[in-house]
Amino acid sequence: MFAIFQKEIGSFFNSLIAYIVMAAFLTAVGLIVWVFPDSNILDYGYADLGSFFQLAPYVLLFLIPAITMRSISEEARNGTLELLLTKPLRNSELVLGKFFANWILVAITLLPTLIYYYSVYKLGSPEGNVDSAAVFGSYIGLLLFCGVLVSMGIWTSSLTDNQIIAFIVSVFIAFVFYVGFSALAQLAGVGMASELLNWAALDQQYLALGKGLVDSRNIIYLLSLMALFLFLAYLRIEKIRK
Repeated sequence: MFAIFQKEIGSFFNSLIAYIVMAAFLTAVGLIVWVFPDSNILDYGYADLGSFFQLAPYVLLFLIPAITMRSISEEARNGTLELLLTKPLRNSELVLGKFFANWILVAITLLPTLIYYYSVYKLGSPEGNVDSAAVFGSYIGLLLFCGVLVSMGIWTSSLTDNQIIAFIVSVFIAFVFYVGFSALAQLAGVGMASELLNWAALDQQYLALGKGLVDSRNIIYLLSLMALFLFLAYLRIEKIRK
């Protein structure tokens, strides 16, 4: 698994796409937090990173599939997947190696945004007048949210050798979980169906972690969703191996 992890990290940083994706994400969220009139902190007047944590997922819904789309589909297209499967490598090791490499890459992309917290901390009146617990919880939620998107991307990448198709399917599934379930819950009105859809909605679980109280139920749901899509990817690799 570690060899797959190293290979994935190395191939990513040896390609131009790594730096394009990172630059695109940091530019987009930087404009959201500091420039755009409807969301920038300076006009808002409060030491708060709410706009970043509310809008960053919409950027990640596109960027993470762009990162993961090549994980397995490129191996299949180049014929290296069959070569990998002939080696003494468990299917779970292949899937987890790809998953953790992509998740770490996304975490590295998020790392520079910590300067936003430092800036808001310094801009507070008095200095430090910021809800650090909410920021901490939001970062945990954002990392777990990214993990879910990465697991979705790994699965969709295993379904086809066409990276564009993998990207489109991954974006669609991510939007269904992040936006679709909440919209359906509102249409369902009041009742068990609405409650179930709200519980399954990825945005509800993610935003709940940004309220300053890290609830184990939200974390368990997000981890379970990761496990589900990784298991689906495992089953797909198992089918290819046979």
